[in-house]
Amino acid sequence: MTRNGFTAKQVATRLGVKIETVYAYVSRGVLKRTIAEDGRTSRFDAGDVERLARHGRPRTDGARVGTVDVSLATSITEIHGDRLLFRGHDAVELARTGPFEDVAELLWNGSKAERPAWSAPPQGLRVAHAATRPLPSTTPPTERLAVGAAALACTQPLRGDLRPAAVVAHARALIATFVEILPWTAAAPRHEAPQATLAGRLWPRLSPLPTNAERVAILDAALVLLSDHELATSTLAARVAASARADPFCVVLAGLGAVAGKLHGKAARAVHELLVHAAASSPEIALARALDRGGATSGFGHPVYRGIDPRAAHLLDRLAPALERDDRRRLDDVMRLASGGAPVAPNVDFALGALAFAMQMPIGSTEAIFAVARTAGWIAHALEEYGEAPLRFRARAVYVGLGARAP
Repeated sequence: MTRNGFTAKQVATRLGVKIETVYAYVSRGVLKRTIAEDGRTSRFDAGDVERLARHGRPRTDGARVGTVDVSLATSITEIHGDRLLFRGHDAVELARTGPFEDVAELLWNGSKAERPAWSAPPQGLRVAHAATRPLPSTTPPTERLAVGAAALACTQPLRGDLRPAAVVAHARALIATFVEILPWTAAAPRHEAPQATLAGRLWPRLSPLPTNAERVAILDAALVLLSDHELATSTLAARVAASARADPFCVVLAGLGAVAGKLHGKAARAVHELLVHAAASSPEIALARALDRGGATSGFGHPVYRGIDPRAAHLLDRLAPALERDDRRRLDDVMRLASGGAPVAPNVDFALGALAFAMQMPIGSTEAIFAVARTAGWIAHALEEYGEAPLRFRARAVYVGLGARAP
């Protein structure tokens, strides 16, 4: 008999699940329980619960055939119903106030304490500029940032210092450098006074429209809402690299490699292209073209939300007053046609594509916004992973032979 063990309610609180889920774990053999002296109350061994909390909870929705299902315990981000929480704070509320830098510090340190200014180290910035300036103008933003990250890393001899303060200092320098190495849009005015926030400095590198408080605030909100999203594919890649004790620059490179995929960081690009084509022709023609090229359209539904993606709802609400009447009508038409009349809500990829379209950003700008924002989350997960036992990710393969050979 387990004396002084956890109650079912305490287990649910520790694991962040419902009490019903705790008993589902029992029925599946994931957790063992004993009966207390009263003959009725379930008790759970604290060591078993802690091991489960540290090493990850099993999914309750069943694994899809042909997929690898990974669950990890984390104190960074929680998706609770249709709410997204960063360190227990509602992400939408954080997006209302910003700035992105404060939310990044919250993800890294657990609080929005007074922070130093984010700036790119002069020598590292010179090297990063030298490495990225010769790149063709057609270079995707994720690849430009990857080159810049590798170049900056080479100027940081203590990049292998994985103590939290050192990692956070590198993260601030890296994200600030990312902004500086992105090229200015051709029509962006360059005589404006330097902007204090990262979003303000990023704006003229994304849009030819003049910088103003309203536009910067919308971009800041997008950066906040995209900064982390639990264990998305790129975040898992970053955590695997951190588990091998890669330095923070290499962790970000791992994340950039995954986010460069067209099904992850490039998803909003397809929405942006769709809206641009809709403006040049019609929503019907643009959607037909998108369907012919890629089948289902991007930007609708999300596997982790039962209803609306709260990030999309907030960004579209913030964007609405800034839209021209024709653009608003066009956006509504595309949403109506692309959803096919089904009750499927737009997701953050649609909202990000709409932001880029409304603000006249060049194609590819959505990738830059996503990558700069998500770097904050990758670093937060790296910091958490550095506190775990190293090399804990070791999947096993089931050998199935060489398969059929060609004659």
